Order: sequence, then C-alpha cells, then structure tokens
Amino acid sequence: MLARLPRRLPIQAFQARRPLSTTLQRKSDALFVHRDTPYNNPKIAFEFDAETMKRANEIISHYPPQYKKAAVIPLLDLGQRQNKGWTSISVMNYVAKLLEMPPMRVYEVATFYTMFNREPIGTNFVQVCTTTPCMLRGSTDILNTTLQHLGGIKPGQTTKDGKFTVVEVECQGACSNAPMIVVGDDYYEDLTPETTRKILDAFAKGEKPKPGPQSGRFTSENSAGLTTLTTKPYGPGEFCLPEFS
Repeated sequence: MLARLPRRLPIQAFQARRPLSTTLQRKSDALFVHRDTPYNNPKIAFEFDAETMKRANEIISHYPPQYKKAAVIPLLDLGQRQNKGWTSISVMNYVAKLLEMPPMRVYEVATFYTMFNREPIGTNFVQVCTTTPCMLRGSTDILNTTLQHLGGIKPGQTTKDGKFTVVEVECQGACSNAPMIVVGDDYYEDLTPETTRKILDAFAKGEKPKPGPQSGRFTSENSAGLTTLTTKPYGPGEFCLPEFS
C-alpha cells in the first residue's frame, strides 16, 4: 500500500494573502488598434518644445542620416515625458514626421514596448515589482499596502485625484534590494509597508523622498555591512614603477 501523502499546507503559510482581481474582457484589437477619443485623436496638436527639440536633434545626430529612424524609441520617450507621461496618437505622428518614417512603423514600436503608456496616467506613476525575488521578500504586502493606501484602487487604475497610477510589473533589476517600487524614474528599495506609506504620503504632498534603499543600506551591501572596498581606493598609477608614472 502506498504511504499516505502529507497534507499540503495552505499557501498563506508561506506568503501574505493576495486577493484575486480581474479586469473587464477586452477585444484583442483594443491592445493594438487606435480608436479616436476626445482626449486622444490626430486633431490634437503636438510638437516638441524648444528644450525637447534640442535634445531630440542631439540624439538624431548619433545616427547616419539614412538610419535616423533608429532614434524612434528615445524620441517617443521624449514625447511621452513632454506629454505628461503618456504617448498619444499625436505624439506618434509627430515622431514619424520628424524621422521621416511611415506612421505605422512608429505605431508598431509604441504598441510593442510596455514602457509607452497609451492612456493618460497620474502625476506619479508607481510600478510595483512582484516578480519572484521581490515576491519572496514580501512584494505582496507592498502591492496591497500601495493599493489600500491610495484608496483601494486596483492595479492599472488611477486615483480619483489624478495623483497616482499604480501598475504591477515584472523585474526592475533591483533584486538584491527587494522588495521595491519605481516612482517615475526613481527606485525605492528595501521596502516595508511602513516605508511604502511614507513614500506615498511624501509624493501626495508634492515632495520627492530620497530614492534608493530605505533600510539604511548605502547600496546593496549585505546585512553584516561592507566586507569589501572598505578602504579608500588608490588613484591611477599609484603602484606603477617610477618610469611609468
């Protein structure tokens, strides 16, 4: 007779409880096909301001004239930043005209990369990493804390005051400092529910908390503190023979 298998422990024994959420079913073409709306249609004018155009021309200069279309991703990023964090159809058309590309080629890029937001977002764009390393370090608590502290919204939603949009993302490359979130361009690492609420409150007041580890760590050193590079690094040529100095 086969030995009786041990009873499986509930998942709650290993991690914080995570509520199941669903979104409305959407047709597949909604992900890739543009539909005109009052706030997103080709009739809404867009063009780079003087400062952004200066940066765009500098980026374009890195490529041979016949390959300037390779600048499409950084130029879309510039357009998104100027357009309050999202890439409208007018931004795409403007970049296509500037780079002398068929608009469809720009649409293909903007719909492929998730870094381009095709709908308006809040003033503060919060990306909560929930991939495996962060999950093992408590990202479920961080995600739930963020959503609850911002009025009980769900991933992908924006708060009623327009200050925050929260999305759930995969690895952001800060696994040694998990769990973490990204707000705008800044990383906030080594989080706890308490420090997460503190960060969100600061942004809600229009302040910018100091990015990086929130646990007192300087970078990614272990819990025992620095074990290497504990002395001042020597300068170039310090240990060279005199004839090479």
